[in-house]
Amino acid sequence: MRRRKTLARHFAVCINNRGYPVSLELHKIYRVLPDEIAAEDGDIRVIDESGEDYLYSVDRFVEFP
Repeated sequence: MRRRKTLARHFAVCINNRGYPVSLELHKIYRVLPDEIAAEDGDIRVIDESGEDYLYSVDRFVEFP
């Protein structure tokens, strides 16, 4: 039986939803998906209120493991 590689879950709390009041709720915790290219550009990929993953500026969030 093969074991599936599991990725540690990573989360961030929204501290700035200006301009995205429908997509991001202030002080809500969102799941973060790994995206090294986005991180190089200062962005973070989160699963927002639509249920889909989108890129937002990292300064809108505080990340934690």
